[in-house]
Amino acid sequence: MAPVPPGIHLLVSFNKNQWYKALTFVLTFLLYTSFHLSRKPISIVKSELHKNCSLVLEQPTVVIGSQYAALPSHRTHMDCSWKPFDKSNYKQLLGAMDYSFLCAYACGMYLSGIIGERLPIRLYLTMGMLASGFFTCLFGLGKIYNIHSMGFYIFIQVANGLVQTTGWPSVVTCIGNWFGKGRRGLIMGLWNSHTSVGNILGSLIAGHWVSSNWGLSFIVPGIIIAAMGIVCFLFLIEHPNDLKYLYLHGSSPNKSLPNLNQNGVNAQAEVHLQYKENNLQVNINQRSFAVHHHNFTQSYDTELLLPKDEVCVSVQQVKLVKSELKPTAISFMGALQIPGVIEFSLCLLFAKLVSYTFLFWLPLYITKAAHLDAKRAGDLSTLFDVGGIIGAVLAGVVSDKQGKRATTCAVMLLLAAPTLYVFSMISELGLGPTIVMLLVCGGLVNGPYALITTAVSADLGTHKSLKGNARALSTVTAIIDGTGSVGAALGPLLAGLLSAGGWNHVFYMLMASDFIALLFLLRLVTKELDSSQSHPISSVELKEH
Repeated sequence: MAPVPPGIHLLVSFNKNQWYKALTFVLTFLLYTSFHLSRKPISIVKSELHKNCSLVLEQPTVVIGSQYAALPSHRTHMDCSWKPFDKSNYKQLLGAMDYSFLCAYACGMYLSGIIGERLPIRLYLTMGMLASGFFTCLFGLGKIYNIHSMGFYIFIQVANGLVQTTGWPSVVTCIGNWFGKGRRGLIMGLWNSHTSVGNILGSLIAGHWVSSNWGLSFIVPGIIIAAMGIVCFLFLIEHPNDLKYLYLHGSSPNKSLPNLNQNGVNAQAEVHLQYKENNLQVNINQRSFAVHHHNFTQSYDTELLLPKDEVCVSVQQVKLVKSELKPTAISFMGALQIPGVIEFSLCLLFAKLVSYTFLFWLPLYITKAAHLDAKRAGDLSTLFDVGGIIGAVLAGVVSDKQGKRATTCAVMLLLAAPTLYVFSMISELGLGPTIVMLLVCGGLVNGPYALITTAVSADLGTHKSLKGNARALSTVTAIIDGTGSVGAALGPLLAGLLSAGGWNHVFYMLMASDFIALLFLLRLVTKELDSSQSHPISSVELKEH
């Protein structure tokens, strides 16, 4: 008999719960990767919508005898750009397009978290991804059908911003439901790399077609996110409790339950059978059993009620236990009263401002500063996201070990500001220094942003004051990320306005934003450093019980 391969030994060492955790981790990772993949093309295509026409507009020549003569040209210096972005104020127009997406995203996020707690997350997320795929493809069709209306592109950006708000509260709620507080910073730091992976893939996909047909730079990502929406509908499991019905009866929790009236005949309720033998007690979630004049009779064998890997015990006593009501969704004001939500939300406003300014403007900056074409600039900009992956994981590991989320964010914000200044000075010195600074800046800028939007949001969404109400997680996540998205909307808009006076003004704005973000954390950092215990978010009394 041949020995079992080592890989099979590894596979069978995991139980069902661990496999479902792995499925949720990988699936939500891929789902939100597709969200960022569909957002990235606009930053790659900007340099194609308005580009340097000096090489394109060389006058044609003819040979007259032994002399070369230039033919008259009726083309202007703006002919190679895409209308309406061929005007001298193209930076403001591109910035307004970013602002329309991000402003709609920020406004919609507050409402999205509240809706997400009241609808099945799987269906809510699927509808959002299908709609986002449609609008992303529609933007690319503007190139194919030669559409030059600014209103057309603004409408698409606003609509896409609204439907994309379905993504973040949904995936954070799912991952928070499946993973507890133990090593949450590390797990979510690794998981949050989907942001950078999506940006990298979006840059590569959009860059492949940007010079030949930039419409495909949007259409292909749009098809991908729509396809992932179908995968979400087929496989996403919102909460571990959703599987208990599958284990017990192989049925859906949405099916109506048998009725059991006051006389003991079929009333509509979920009940528990509680079995006692000596001092051993076994609780079983039972949805249906027959009752005859208060004499309880089992409708299934005990073996069928118990999980297959459990030991069956003989029944001596059957007791009807009333089921607890499902937790109600938290209100908006109730979520704001959770200690730490306001401080981290305002911090994220400025931290995300910096991150999204890089997301939308870095390829264009590299094109202008390093004099590269759109494809090479897009490929080089992915290094910022590679650094972001490293920074997110590092922030998660350090905050888990030290138990101080706010302090970890503050240190990275403090280091990020001078690093941005160095990057603005060194980016014109050559490719080597630019690569190094892109990696460093990516880590320091995206580290705090990733930590706040994942581990911090999950910690606050499961705060002890909620008394186990996990349904607050979606609203808390939406408040924090929605506030951060206000900064994400302002950053690219300000970059478009300030860059007209030189890119140095943009970097000064980014450095000031990092310092302001740090100021909002000072109170929490002080409490963390004064605390004698090391727990995640200990500065706001988020002690794990």
